[in-house]
Amino acid sequence: MLPAEGVLGLRDLPEAVARIGLKPGDPVFVRPDGIIDAGLLEFVLSHTFRNLERESKRNYSTDIRLLLDFLSSRDVEWRKATQQDLDDFRDWRCEAPENPERIGGTKWDREAAAFTKLFKWGQVRPLPVDISRREDQAADSVSSRVSWLTPRTWGLWSDVGLRGHIRGGASAPGWDSRTEMRNTAFVQLVLSSALRRQEGGSLLVFELPTQRLRHGRYCHGRIAGAVTRSKNGRVFYASVDAVGQVEAYIESERAWAIQRAQAAGRYERLRQMRLITRVTSGLKPKVEWADRNGVIGEKELSRLDWRERQLLFLEGPDGPEPAYLWLTEQGLPMPPERWNGVFRTANKRCEKVLLSEKERTVTRDLRLAEVRGKSPYATPHSARHSAALYLLIVLNQLMETRFGLTKAERRDFALLFGDPWWLVKTILGHADVETTKRHYLAPVAHLQLESILAMADTTGDQAKDTEDLDSVFARLARETAGIQDIDTLLDKAAS
Repeated sequence: MLPAEGVLGLRDLPEAVARIGLKPGDPVFVRPDGIIDAGLLEFVLSHTFRNLERESKRNYSTDIRLLLDFLSSRDVEWRKATQQDLDDFRDWRCEAPENPERIGGTKWDREAAAFTKLFKWGQVRPLPVDISRREDQAADSVSSRVSWLTPRTWGLWSDVGLRGHIRGGASAPGWDSRTEMRNTAFVQLVLSSALRRQEGGSLLVFELPTQRLRHGRYCHGRIAGAVTRSKNGRVFYASVDAVGQVEAYIESERAWAIQRAQAAGRYERLRQMRLITRVTSGLKPKVEWADRNGVIGEKELSRLDWRERQLLFLEGPDGPEPAYLWLTEQGLPMPPERWNGVFRTANKRCEKVLLSEKERTVTRDLRLAEVRGKSPYATPHSARHSAALYLLIVLNQLMETRFGLTKAERRDFALLFGDPWWLVKTILGHADVETTKRHYLAPVAHLQLESILAMADTTGDQAKDTEDLDSVFARLARETAGIQDIDTLLDKAAS
């Protein structure tokens, strides 16, 4: 219920918001005197801002608010901001020793991109900051974003963080496992496929890959362009084991959540529902539906974004049920950003089990490296990074050690199938192979250099020992920054 006096002078806030044209998730900037900033409201409603993804809108809004607070402290209106103002703001955000929450290069580049959009839209001249200018970009913007966990470390993180295990390997007393299958299935799917959070989190049940490749260990499906960053659809690959875990979730946890929602009448109370009547086949499959009023609609499957997907339902044996794959405990579609909370909770569980109470009193960003290394820390995007690194290491091992290819043979392999960088770039959906190399070059280059040095130290009559992948990852974790491995974690925890 709204208070009798209304909100911000409005008695019917939803009607006023709809009349203005604001969408769910759109920000509203309020000046220090409590009045909505009309100029920034125009920016939010503009083509420049409205075409951003919902998460980008939230991130950019937070970034812009920090800049507005800074400029307000100087009595500078944002349209009057100068390059000196932005240089001072950047120094405070990134360099000032008195700032206890300094940010890295990646975060600054995101903020600079938000400010550039605002100033270009506002036709501020000269531009106080321009992300396309080299001097306005951070030199360390790529490396700080990349986070890897080895396969064994993901196993530890999943067991402790998602399955509630304690040090002995058993589940903790009183462990609540209501969403355990959903969470572990999602993580395994993303680890197997290298999908982004929104890509994997927006799948419909009938988009789960079921067609196996020739040797049967992987299935392939297609990601809709509307849920990708590039807006271009692509084929993705997932292991049979990962797909099997998702199918087990569909038949158990997901089915129970749907039954509870139907019994509680939750689907009947939804304001919008599109009941799928047909999904066509062919190169550009379409979804056809009828809404609650009987209005018929259709759209290409690849053009359905995650919000539209949450409106789609299928006729089940006991009534309509969501076509959206991942559901909350209430049986409702789970927005992709909710996975951040799942990972955050799992990280906290790992800390609780693997760190002492004293070590947990210090926040992660202020902990010593040796303390931080005792507990694995993961995000949805680190699953994608880890999957890509794993694939690169496997391909490198195949060509460098198991196949023992010569330089000429490697060239022939690349001509026939593409080099490992090109293959991984295609799987990740990167537009440029240089993007892939910037993210993952360091550990792979280290491994390749080591192979070259080892070959130089080996005579032609000596057989090389083949190292298993766990050993390769363990060694890389010791010798390359940024890779978390279970050996290091357990060694430190035992010391």
